[in-house]
This record gives sequence, structure tokens and C-alpha cells, in this order.
Amino acid sequence: MASENPFNKILKTLEKPGGGEFGKYYSLPALNDPRIDRLPYSIRILLESAIRNCDEFQVKSNDVEKIIDWVNTSPKQVEIPFKPARVLLQDFTGVPAVVDLACMRDAMNKLGGDSNKINPLVPVDLVIDHSVQVDVARSENAVQTNMEFEFQRNNERFGFLKWGSNAFHNMLVVPPGSGIVHQVNLEYLGRVVLNTNGMLYPDSVVGTDSHTTMIDGLGVAGWGVGGIEAEAAMLGQPMSMVLPGVVGFKLLGKLRDGVTATDLVLTVTQVLRKHGVVGKFVEFYGEGMQELSLADRATIANMSPEYGATMGFFPVDHVTLQYLKLTGRSDETVSRIESYLRANKMFVDYSEPQVERVYSSHLELNLEGVEPCVSGPKRPHDRVPLKEMKEDWHACLDNRVGFKGFAVPKESQNKVVEFSFHETPAQLRHGDVVIAAITSCTNTSNPSVMLGAALVAKKACESGLEVKPWIKTSLAPGSGVVTKYLLKSGLQKYLNQLGFHIVGYGCTTCIGNSGDIDEAVASAITEHDIVAAAVLSGNRNFEGRVHPLTRANYLASPPLVVAYALAGTVDIDFETEPIGLGKDGKKIFFRDIWPSSEEVADVVQSSVLPDMFRATYEAITGGNPMWNQLSVPSGTLYSWDPKSTYIHEPPYFKDMSMSPPGPHGVNNAYCLLNFGDSITTDHISPAGSIHKDSPAARYLIERGVDRRDFNSYGSRRGNDEVMARGTFANIRIVNKLLKGEVGPKTVHIPSGEKLSVFDAAMRYKSEGHETIILAGAEYGSGSSRDWAAKGPMLLGVKAVISKSFERIHRSNLVGMGIIPLCFKSGEDAETLGLTGHERYTINLPNSVSEIRPGQDVTVTTDNGQAFTCTLRFDTEVELAYFNHGGILQYVIRHLINSKH
Repeated sequence: MASENPFNKILKTLEKPGGGEFGKYYSLPALNDPRIDRLPYSIRILLESAIRNCDEFQVKSNDVEKIIDWVNTSPKQVEIPFKPARVLLQDFTGVPAVVDLACMRDAMNKLGGDSNKINPLVPVDLVIDHSVQVDVARSENAVQTNMEFEFQRNNERFGFLKWGSNAFHNMLVVPPGSGIVHQVNLEYLGRVVLNTNGMLYPDSVVGTDSHTTMIDGLGVAGWGVGGIEAEAAMLGQPMSMVLPGVVGFKLLGKLRDGVTATDLVLTVTQVLRKHGVVGKFVEFYGEGMQELSLADRATIANMSPEYGATMGFFPVDHVTLQYLKLTGRSDETVSRIESYLRANKMFVDYSEPQVERVYSSHLELNLEGVEPCVSGPKRPHDRVPLKEMKEDWHACLDNRVGFKGFAVPKESQNKVVEFSFHETPAQLRHGDVVIAAITSCTNTSNPSVMLGAALVAKKACESGLEVKPWIKTSLAPGSGVVTKYLLKSGLQKYLNQLGFHIVGYGCTTCIGNSGDIDEAVASAITEHDIVAAAVLSGNRNFEGRVHPLTRANYLASPPLVVAYALAGTVDIDFETEPIGLGKDGKKIFFRDIWPSSEEVADVVQSSVLPDMFRATYEAITGGNPMWNQLSVPSGTLYSWDPKSTYIHEPPYFKDMSMSPPGPHGVNNAYCLLNFGDSITTDHISPAGSIHKDSPAARYLIERGVDRRDFNSYGSRRGNDEVMARGTFANIRIVNKLLKGEVGPKTVHIPSGEKLSVFDAAMRYKSEGHETIILAGAEYGSGSSRDWAAKGPMLLGVKAVISKSFERIHRSNLVGMGIIPLCFKSGEDAETLGLTGHERYTINLPNSVSEIRPGQDVTVTTDNGQAFTCTLRFDTEVELAYFNHGGILQYVIRHLINSKH
């Protein structure tokens, strides 16, 4: 049982500079251990958390010693517990989290426990930002119109979240229309140092969106976890994690004129992917840090999932403090933050000699070598220097179908499709841009690239350039602050003139909320098999994510998005070919409209002011009229509506008893799907539109839902019936059992019938058969989507055998009771001659005490073949979850059995 904290002896009082006290804190220097001085700053945050939460039960003195001895212990993959200071949710993941909490209350009630124990024990910040569809673009009224559509579609789920904010303690819900979760976190929610009942400690956060890492740019340790893990953290359970290695990334020099933070982050992403940083922290340092604004740091931190790191961490320094003041944090707050971090050796002062810290490995980048670039056409780490873009595009047309190929025959590459756009003659070619979106927290939080885009628009308008009317252009700021500084600068009108009107405040094109493109354009693409392009300032461009009809999707800085919209194609060499013809038929080149770094800095300096942040966030918690008018039921137990197609009680706790079911193997299972490499969570559980011929569409139509009201999968994550049917429903998914056919189907092996994945899974279940999945490398990469684990579990999948897993997805599979297995190095389904037509047996011991994390297990098939895999339960705690049938069941039993 828990006991008194053995580290209370190092509790100190932090004095205010002018007299008085800030509060108490656990002092790392008071340990008098020289090893701490050489620890990376990111590891010191884990250390402080372990010391403060040490109760010799959930967190032990031995765990603290493991972290202090990080230099020796981290290479050994030791396990430590971590209790984050708070949890961050967005609505797509927030709805299922609140559904699960409501469901857990019901289960607790039925099992005779106190249902009010199911309450967040740490602050939970939930920002509703994922529901904005770009229904209306290129209009002065887009924001209001899109928000009205948003509330019409999502009235029920918004009401449910409003109920949750009242029913559960310690939960702040930021209403729709406020901004993107990570930008709101950076500008407003991030505390840097918390003061809870007089106890000071570093802010740290886990979030159910993989880009939670953006807050690392502010010196707050944060990363994405599965919704399932986040729920456990909310309920006071320590997160079990492997003590990570830390890559020291030294930055030198400064960016050249005209090079943007987006160019830098795409370069950093490529460098780190090549180095290999999966499961590691990356910590940035060096003299180049002083040349990077906080917004630039946040851009780099944001894309940690794309380079594979758990965190891309920037320790707090003077630049951080300046940003806190800029964003309206009070002088008292900033003084407390600086005093605490200096006292606890967590502040970097570049004016003082630096103690050399130890890192697991080292990288170095001279910022002067970074050049303008984009990434694509299908993956964020496939960087293309701007000067090579035309050549690379033609190679993609030639190459066989793959991450860098479309296999367009030579004779078809130059074809021109004539069509009529609202009675205006129009043309489409391969590579023509049909979506150009300034979107995503990665960039909309950065005033230099946002105002840079506006300056490009100004120069373009003054030159007489225009954007073709059939290109769907949009601007979705991450917070109201962006609108304020664009208006103050006087530049918003030029963006409007080019069609980049503000469409809403939230995640749009980057997560597939692009809305429809014009029917005439859509028909021209589909009927003539055109490889159309989207250019967006986002962080993800996986196939099928941005829009079903844009097969080529390029990530670019906001100013480059404007430039490509003006050019109308990605098939252009900006150095030698004009973007278009301006006034008097004059050729206008890229260099004519590109602003200098000094021009951008001047407009940032004069337009981005602290009062803008204060005004925006003072109003944010007041909500908006549509939110405030939502009527919601009272009561702490939710009244489930069986007719609802948005909120439905899931079956996770059906027939649950107080006794854990114990571990399970897999017996004579069929292969439901056989995949290659890089199957993303978008493939497994798409967030975008619901296809009219899909099992989910069938379910909704049967319940009287009109097709125009289908909404997206992401918006229906509170309904397990829809989400089970949407599992593996991505229209671009490639299943080897289909022998080259693309789409969300599979083969029911016993009958040889080709069925939707859902229908095949249900048939296997009705026949009493278990199923497994075969996969290649990087299975589950992309967004941290709990439904990518919940869905397969509801389909009856018992195990996934892959070459490797993305970190968060593997832990989500564990949390839902699915066995993750990895082929041995150098082996995969292909080398072992597995076709997916075999039946698979995986024998595990009946007692969890006989299973070890990472042990070898033998998989046998019905044709007599046997091969060895690594069991990817990585910690003892994960084995405990497996023993209980999943993490939520473990938490309920633990809370019922606990005395407090």
C-alpha cells in the first residue's frame, strides 16, 4: 500500500524576488547527486515527477534511482512509471473518452463500487476543434456558415461533451470555434509550471492527438498517447513507459533569407527519420537556438510524430519567457516560472557557461544549409527541394505505384481534360492543384509564416495574379489571434482577394475535413483518371487522408501554398518558369512575389501584440451563442439513447466480473487482412467521409439518416456500431489477399467470397473463428487513434503480427487486449512464404506470471510451418492489462479494490 513520500526531506520553499513565497517544491539540487547535472532537461522532468509522486506503491524509490542513473539504465530498456500533470483531448478523441468514462461509471455501479470514483484526478483540457468541415470556401460568410453546419451535424455530440463538462470534475471544455487544440494549448492552456495547493511542479501533458508534442516547443514535456492510456492517466493511474534514450540535436547558425520554419521542420523530419528516433526523446540545444523564435520551435516540436520521436523538446530559456509575455501570461506567472525552473536546474541561460549534458546520440544541423522545400506526394518525410520539384513530379508520374509513384503511362502524362466550370471553359492536367489550404496547428500558430503568406498574397494581387476559380482555397487559423494580427497588418484583404477567406477555427484539410470539391472538377478527375494535387500547410499527407480525389498531396509552408495556388500546378520549376501573367501580360516569377525575412519580421513586430492574446482567451471560455444555447441533461450517470447514431453504449464491460479473465492465446485463426508496410491509423480507422456504399453507410441509412447527414467517421467516434463498420474502410487500403485490387474488402478464406472487411469479420465471428492480421513495417503509424485498436477488437481480431509497430498504436492494441507480435529481424510474411490463406495458432501460458515482456513465442500454421516472433508486451504493467482483458477493466477492478 501507499506510504509517505520518502523524498519529503528535499521539500523546499521558493521565495519571491521581492519577498513572500511562491510555494513549496521538491528540490533536485537538494539531492546533492552530481549525476543530475548531466541529465538531459527532458529527463529531469521525468525525475521530478517520480520524486513528487513517490509513494512506494505506484512509484517507488527504485524508479527514482533508475531515472537518476539514466546514463546507464536507458540503454537497458528499463520501465518507469510516469504521472503527467494534465491530460489534453480534442473532440474526436474526447467523445469516446467521455463515453468510456460514462460507461465505466455504469460498470462500477453494477459491480457495487462507488461510481463517483470515476472522475479525472488530474486537470483535463478538452478542445472541440475537429468538427469544422470546409463546406463553404471563398466566401466572406464562410466562418458563420460552416459553424452553423458544424452545429447542425454535431449538435448531439456537442451536447454530450457539455454534459461531461458538468458531470465530471476537473474537466475544462473549450467550445467549438475557438481554435486548434495544440495552438490553444501553446497560447493559453500550457502552464509551464503549475501551482496546485501551494505545490510547484513542471507542467507535463499527455494528449490523445499525436501532435500534442507541439507543446514541447514551450518547454512543457508532452506527447501523444492512445485514448485508452489517457483515460487511465485521468483516473490517476501511472503511465508505464520505457525510460527513453535522448538524441541531442545541436543547432548552429541561422536560416537564410526567405527560408521558412516549415522548410526547417521538413528538413529536420527527414534528418531524424534517417537517424532513427522511434521511442526516443529528441532534445534541441546549441547557439542556433537563440535564432529560433518560440513559434519556430513549436513548428519543429509539432512534427515529432512525423520524424518518429516521442518528443522534440526545447528546454525553457529567455525566448520562452518572452513568448509567455507576448501571449498575455501575467508578469507574476512568468516570474514564478523563471524562479522555479532556475532553482530546480531546469532553465537554460545561454549567457552562462553550459554544463555538458550526456545524450544517447548526437546530431548537428547548420540552419544556413536549410533550403525551401515541400514533402510528398504521399508521406511527410519524403522531402523534395523546391528547385527539384518539377523533376521529382515527372519521376513520380513514371514510377510504379508506391510512395513516390503513380505509374501514369508516358502517352497519357501530357493529356489535357476540357470541362466546364459554372459555364466557364476550364482545363485539368496531371499535377493540377484542386485544393490549396492554409491549415493545421503546425503552421497556423507561427506568425512569421502566416504573415509571410499574406505578404505573398499582397505582392501577387499588386502584380495582377489570380487563383483559378475551381481551386478550393481556404484559410483555417488555429486561434482567433491569427485573425486579429492579419487584420491589424492590413493583409487579410489580399488573402481574401485570392480566395483564402477564413473558413473556421479548427482542424480542417489536414485531417480530411476538406469538404466536397466542385462536382465538375470531381467528374473531370474521376472520368479521366487525373492525378490531381492538394497543397496544404499541414503535417500529414498520407494517401486518402486529405481528400479521396487528390492522389498527390504536398506539405508546404503557408506562403508556398499561396504560390502553388497561383501557379495552379505542382508541375512547375519556380526558378525558371513564371507563376503566371500579371498586368499588361508581364511574366511574374516566384522571386517577384516572395518576401524577404526582414519584410516578414517587420510586419510580425508591428502586428502581433499581447493584447490580442488576452482578448481572444478571455472570451474563449464564455463560449458562443450556439454553444451556450445547447440544453443538456443533469445527473452524473448518462441516460443512453438506443436510437442515437452518435452516442452509443459500447460493449466493453458486458458480462464483466470482479475476476480477471487471464491471458489468452490464439487458436486456429484465419487471417482477416494481409498488409505490406506503412499501414497507417488512417487506413485502419479513417476519420474522413463515410463512403455511400460502405457498411457504416448501410447502418446509418437503415436508421433513417440521410446521406447528406452522414458526417465523418471522426465525428461518430462515440458510436461503436458505426466505428466497427468503419474499421479498415479506407478506400485506398491495399490488402494482399485481393491480389492487387485496392479498397476496403477482403477474402473470406473458407468460402473464397470477396466481402467488405466488416462483413467478413462478422461471418468469422458467427462461425466461431478467431482472426489475426499480418502486416509489414511501421504498422499503425500516423495519428494516435484509439479506434484503430478498439475497431479491430470489436471485429474479433486477436493478434497482429508485423515487422514493426508505431509506438502509440502498439500500446493501444495492448490496452484493448490484442496481442502485438513482431517477426524476427530479416523475416516477414513474404520471406516466410505466408500467403494469409493459412490458419494460425499462438500458444501462450495460462498464467500471466509465466509471461515475460519481450519474450519469444512460436506461431504455427495448419500447413505445419512454425516461426518465432517477439511478444510486444513491453512492460509488466502491460501484461497486467492483458491479464484483465484490457486497461479499462484493469482500472475499474483496481478502483473497486482500492480503499481511497
